[in-house]
Amino acid sequence: MWGGGKNSHALEADLLSKSCASPWTACATDNAYPQPRDVRAVIDYALKRGWDATATGGTFLLSERDHASAFELEDFLLTDRRRDPAAPDPTARVIRAYEWRTAEADPVRQGHREDVGPDAGG
Repeated sequence: MWGGGKNSHALEADLLSKSCASPWTACATDNAYPQPRDVRAVIDYALKRGWDATATGGTFLLSERDHASAFELEDFLLTDRRRDPAAPDPTARVIRAYEWRTAEADPVRQGHREDVGPDAGG
């Protein structure tokens, strides 16, 4: 995203869908696209972290390594895998996020969220 034209300080956030509904596996292409509310959330978060949209040149990167623990969207998470093939495999994070969201929607499991939450070990 650019805040002041294509010569301005770009904002980069590589997002990965949390959907596990794919018939193949977690992290497979699922045709999910960020909604305007997601884009607004990315922009708001970046502005609070020092992104100057009017500056000239360069890129402000919201990396998984630096921001994933503090920033996550309802349907997407940050990943470094697109830029860095050696970055951690995000599959486990996607599965945990999906299980967490599924448990929140299931009244039977709501009392047991500690074993599927985003901070759970596995």
